[in-house]
Amino acid sequence: MSILLVSLALALSAPPAAQATLQPAPAASSGAAGRAALLSPEQVNKLLPSSVFFRGQTAPLQLRNASAARFPDGAILFASLVDTSGYSTGVRERYQFYLVTEAALSVGEKTLAPGAYGAGFLEDGSFVIMDIGGHDLLLSHTQHDDAMSRPRPLQLLAGSAAQELRLYLGRSFVVLRRGSR
Repeated sequence: MSILLVSLALALSAPPAAQATLQPAPAASSGAAGRAALLSPEQVNKLLPSSVFFRGQTAPLQLRNASAARFPDGAILFASLVDTSGYSTGVRERYQFYLVTEAALSVGEKTLAPGAYGAGFLEDGSFVIMDIGGHDLLLSHTQHDDAMSRPRPLQLLAGSAAQELRLYLGRSFVVLRRGSR
């Protein structure tokens, strides 16, 4: 986790000239005031470390299957699929991606504090967020988007309200709202 936090801190504390490259992508941003802006793949790759720590070991991120957004106050949220081949079957079923948020998030009626987490979409239609030790912190129901024409393995898309994002794994998604903490 320290590698992840150091990488994220370095990316976010870069001099102003370097930070200019991390502005929301015009084509991907929502364009509306008060909305989170999606970052381009190039911007996402600059933010993410190559590997992350979870449940006693490190695993590489699948950078091609990563997505990030910047909230109007500058806080960043990113998610990336993880190569979980070194984990047990029980862990791999629940730990599919790494989620990092610099802002509190609401998922359903539950609040998630800023931090780094393991997460996954479960076979029973649930969404789970775990601390880096693999302990469940939040469990919520997922929704299914049959209208999505070309689902990607993992992506963030703008939600229907300001400060709202949809986190997709294929056609399944959960709504993440910027919290007040």
